[in-house]
This record gives sequence, structure tokens and C-alpha cells, in this order.
Amino acid sequence: MMSQPLSPSARRTVGFAGVAGVLLLAGCSGAADAESAQGSGSAPAFGDYADGTYTAEGAYQTPETIEQISVTLTLEDGVVTDVDVVGDPQARETEQYQGQFIAGIAEEVVGVPLDDLDVDRVAGSSLTSGGFNAAVEEIRDQASS
Repeated sequence: MMSQPLSPSARRTVGFAGVAGVLLLAGCSGAADAESAQGSGSAPAFGDYADGTYTAEGAYQTPETIEQISVTLTLEDGVVTDVDVVGDPQARETEQYQGQFIAGIAEEVVGVPLDDLDVDRVAGSSLTSGGFNAAVEEIRDQASS
């Protein structure tokens, strides 16, 4: 397997991923590399979150690569009513684990208050959870604005 030197921004992302993983995920690396998206609602909701649909990106470190997923959550009264996760796997193993995660995430988060979302392992995938949790943090920020 060939490896390439990391750019300074990638090194910062990897460094942040390690720190965030220790603090938030107890052994799983995760880093917020999120891009904001506009929510479609504006009424205050549970936990001061506005109803609507929000999207953010989440990055996480695997042994081979830095991977990203896109997370879209729909909120009503501060509770997740729908979830969509789209992966962009860079490694063969990542494709398998992201697929398992995507297939099982709705069962874990639909019906759960946004404040209570913190997934660990979904369908055997633990690293993807780091990217998901990073995206959820960004969505919390978006929905509370």
C-alpha cells in the first residue's frame, strides 16, 4: 500500500480527529470538517432547535485514509424524524463499513432527541460513528441558530 505525505490542512484535521476522538468517543477518532447547510424551518423547538432539515459533513480517520460522510437530519420538536447518510469511501474496507453503518443508522437515531444523539457502533462500524457524531455537532449548531 502506498502512502502520500499529508498536507498541512490534512495534518491539522488528523490532529483534531485524535483529540476529538479521545474527548468525545473514547477510542474512536472523529473530527468535524463540516460544511453548513441552511435549515428549512425557523420555529424554536425542544432544546432551542428549529424544525427543519439540516446537512453537515463529518470526517474520521481510518488506518488507511481520512474518510467523509454527509449527514442529513430532519428535526421536529427537537427530535430526529428522518436521517440520510451518504458515504464517499476511499478504501475497500471503508465501503463495507460505511454501507453497514448507513443501513443501520435510522434504527438508532429516528425518534431520538437531537440532544441525546451520540452513536458509538452501528452494525459493526465504529469509526464511521466518529464522522456521524462530528456532523451531528455541526447540525446542532445550525439548528440552534
